[in-house]
Amino acid sequence: MSEELVYRNETYNIIGAAMSVHRELSSGFLESVYQEALEIEFSRRNIPYIAQQKIQIQYKDVLLKQYYIPDFFCYDKIIVEIKAVSTVLPEHEAQIIHYVKATGKKMGLLLNFGEESLYHKRFPNLSTKSIRTNPQL
Repeated sequence: MSEELVYRNETYNIIGAAMSVHRELSSGFLESVYQEALEIEFSRRNIPYIAQQKIQIQYKDVLLKQYYIPDFFCYDKIIVEIKAVSTVLPEHEAQIIHYVKATGKKMGLLLNFGEESLYHKRFPNLSTKSIRTNPQL
């Protein structure tokens, strides 16, 4: 049985932009360098994005002082988290999973520029519950 990918074209566009950045810069820079380069590439490819939007979290009926800041929201649908580490660890994956759950978005995308080849992995939101409090997200 074939399962259709959620936001297939959009994630391919994002991954293509990231591959372009990785081809140009390779690995070895700080995450902030890839963040800035990816913003430029998203703009050149007309990929709509918001960089580093704060996500406030609610615990029961209380708004917490703590918040998440994912690297990008793209197409108003997909959370993109970037890393520049030699190996993606389970805590990196847990981070994007939490961002996806917190916002109620259907898709998260983890990109790692720190490896020889660009690492990318999709994280669909399997939960129907959102703990998001930012109405604009």
